[in-house]
Amino acid sequence: MTIRDDHALAGDLAAEAGERLLALRADQGFGDPTALRQAGDRQSHLHLTESLARLRPTDYVLSEEGTREERLHPRRRVADRVWIIDPLDGTREFGEEGRADWAVHVALWRRGDATGGELAAGAIALPAQGVTFTTAAPPALPAPRQGRVRIAVSRTRPPEFVKKLAYLVGADMVPMGSAGAKIAAVLTGEVDAYVHSGGQYEWDSAAPVAVALAAGAHASRIDGSPLVYNQENPSLPDILVSLPDLAPTLLAGIRDAHRQG
Repeated sequence: MTIRDDHALAGDLAAEAGERLLALRADQGFGDPTALRQAGDRQSHLHLTESLARLRPTDYVLSEEGTREERLHPRRRVADRVWIIDPLDGTREFGEEGRADWAVHVALWRRGDATGGELAAGAIALPAQGVTFTTAAPPALPAPRQGRVRIAVSRTRPPEFVKKLAYLVGADMVPMGSAGAKIAAVLTGEVDAYVHSGGQYEWDSAAPVAVALAAGAHASRIDGSPLVYNQENPSLPDILVSLPDLAPTLLAGIRDAHRQG
């Protein structure tokens, strides 16, 4: 691989890792889902971290599959450039034959003079869907449509308040796998929004949020505050991504849902 700008590099690395994951699925099969999932997490992590060590040797890497010591290393908090990666987002779905709602996330956080730092590049690869979305060429957002709002939610742990939100705004919930697949579904128009609260970290959302913001979508915490990355504690437990015109309605609905308990 030749050294390219950060946007293209994010896309190349995510797509390459995705191709390797597809090959692993084909070679190993689904007879032992646990072994397949573990191999996918590890092999994708090694490919991404080894590639970044070679191509961006002075940058730091924060990976879901990194060690606790690597995540807490003080060098990350003073680094000017940190790659935030999820080598296999949607590990559960990766181990299920026929499922395509899993992803590879590659994002770059860069320190800024005034803002403290921001997402500078990112890519979501959806290997089983044959597509990679990047900040180099973000997708055009779909036009607003008529009808009931469609909200992507977790297959296994949809937040209870989202049921109240769906009732309040007249929405249907659409269960999906990885966070990257859900946010990509907003960008393609398969759904109108993604809402989640609980149990997420920076690597779950950094790359998809980078692409969503580059495309002009709304992305924030569920209280409307900004999503902030490369924090000492990488927990980033809640998120709202939606088409921009829908965001005020959803934020108001979330406030009402929480007031109702």
